[in-house]
Amino acid sequence: MRRVTLFVNGTSKNGKVVAVYGTLSDLLSVASNKLGIKASSLYNGKGGLIDDIALIRDDDVLYVSEGDPFIDPQNEARVTSDPHGAHTDWLTLNIGGRLFTTTRSTLVSKEPESMLAHMFRDKDVWGNKQDKHGAYLIDRSPEYFEPILNYLRHGQLIINEGINIRGVLEEARFFGIEQLAEQLEVAIKNSQPPDDHSPISRKEFVRFLLATPTKSELRCQGLNFSGADLSRLDLRYINFKMANLSRCNLTHANLCCSNLERADLSGANLDGANLQGVKMLCSNAEGASLKGCNFEDPSGLKANLEGANLKGVDMEGSQMTGINLRVATLKNAKLKNCNLRGATLAGTDLENCDLSGCDLQEANLRGSNVKGAIFEEMLTPLHMSQSVR
Repeated sequence: MRRVTLFVNGTSKNGKVVAVYGTLSDLLSVASNKLGIKASSLYNGKGGLIDDIALIRDDDVLYVSEGDPFIDPQNEARVTSDPHGAHTDWLTLNIGGRLFTTTRSTLVSKEPESMLAHMFRDKDVWGNKQDKHGAYLIDRSPEYFEPILNYLRHGQLIINEGINIRGVLEEARFFGIEQLAEQLEVAIKNSQPPDDHSPISRKEFVRFLLATPTKSELRCQGLNFSGADLSRLDLRYINFKMANLSRCNLTHANLCCSNLERADLSGANLDGANLQGVKMLCSNAEGASLKGCNFEDPSGLKANLEGANLKGVDMEGSQMTGINLRVATLKNAKLKNCNLRGATLAGTDLENCDLSGCDLQEANLRGSNVKGAIFEEMLTPLHMSQSVR
C-alpha cells in the first residue's frame, strides 16, 4: 500500500497523510474530505500535473488544487500570515458581523478582475482591516454575500428561499463580479410577471380557461386582450368589464351572458358570435364587425347595449329580438336584414344607418334620430310617429 502527504496548493502546513487506492478520482475525493476543499487536480513538488495514479510513488508529497494553477509553497511569504505568524491560504472574512471561512484561491481564481480578487491576491495591497481574531472586515450584507461566495466556490448561482435576488445583484455589482451580475439580471427579468399593460395572448388565456371550473366566473375586468385571437372559445359568463378587446378576433366565440360593460371593442371582429344576454352598456365597439351575431335568448333574457358606441358597425343579418339599444350611437351603421322585433331604440342615434330589410315590428323608436336612415324593403310597416324627435 502506498501513502502520500497532501497539502493545499501553495502551502506546506496542515498536511494530511492518506493511503492511495483505486483511481485518481478516488484520491481526489479523499483529498476533498481531508482538506475541506473541492479538489480537482494534483501537483508534485515541482509543479507537475498528476494525471494518472500510476505516477504516484510511496511517500510522495502532493499539492491539491481546486482548479487554480500550481503555487510554489516556497513563495509562502507572499501569503497572508495568521496572528501567530504561520502562513496559510485559508482566510476568514467578517461580513457585517458574520464570519465566512474560505480559501484565497476561491476569492481570486473564479473572477480574477473582481474587487475581491484584487483585495486578496497579494498581502495588504488594499490595507485590509482585520478584527481582533484576524478576520478581514467588510461592511456588507452577509445574507447577500453568501450566494456570491458559493458562486465563487463552485460556479453555480444558488439563492435560498427568502433571499431578495435584487440584493444579491447589488452585492455582485459592488464586488465587480460581472459574470454573476449578468446571470442575476437575466434571472430577475425572467422572474418578473408581464407588464400590466402588455396584451394577454390566446395561449395564456386558454390556460386560464382550462384551470377555471365551468361554473366559476372568470374575472378579467380591466385586462388587456388587444389584438388577441379569441375566436371560437367558450367565454360564457366572463367579466370583461372595462377590458381592452380592441382589434380582437372573437368570431364564433360564445359570449353568452358575458359582462362587456365599458369594454373597448373598437375594430374587433365578432362575426357569428353568440351574444345572448350579453351586457355591453356604454361599451365602445366603433368600427367593429358583428355580422350574423345572435343576441336573441329563447328564455327571454335580453341583451343590453344601452349607451354603447356602435358607430360604423356592421351588424348585417344579426338576430336582435328585444335588444336594448336605448340612447346608443349607431351612426353610419349597417343593420341590413336584422331582426329587431320588440327592440328598444328610444333616443338612439340612427343617422345614416342602413336598416333596409329589417324587421322592426313593435320596436320602440321614440325620440330616435333617423336622419338619412335607409328603410327600404321593410318587412313590416314602420310607424314613423314613434320616431318623432
